[in-house]
Amino acid sequence: MFLVTYVYYFRVKDMLIKRDEIKNLVDKIHADGKTIVCTNGCFDILHVGHVRYLQKTKTFADYCIVLLNSDKSVKSIKGPSRPINNENDRAEILSALRCVDYVVLFDEDSPRNLLDEIKPDVYTKGADYNMETLPEADIMKKNRTKVEFINFVEGKSTTGTIEKMKSC
Repeated sequence: MFLVTYVYYFRVKDMLIKRDEIKNLVDKIHADGKTIVCTNGCFDILHVGHVRYLQKTKTFADYCIVLLNSDKSVKSIKGPSRPINNENDRAEILSALRCVDYVVLFDEDSPRNLLDEIKPDVYTKGADYNMETLPEADIMKKNRTKVEFINFVEGKSTTGTIEKMKSC
């Protein structure tokens, strides 16, 4: 008796969009009468909190575009020991999630310029923010983008995961 194992490798549709191509994509989506939700983050060590956050984000529109901090951006925000996973790996992992339609990298500390270019119908952010503390609030108001704040999953964070790994 022989046991045969087949391994299939396939790449899900190319969902990593180049920064200079995002405007064309957004224009096409809107021309088709569809809606866009954006969120942003480092998504360094993907955990269940991230997955639930992204699943909830997707419920607000037809297309979910994740604005992903580049390695340069993560280092600037989080310090020289971060990111743990490089931008290509983080983008590919995010792209594999059913709730993520597209990923676009940005080098700045904030996605403000990219959000102003995309003009999403909805923008999601963690519930640790509100409209008074949201750095992108002026862009959201200017573009009449609806903002949804999503609660975190208790006890789930990249920092917590890193600390747990250090203690092992």
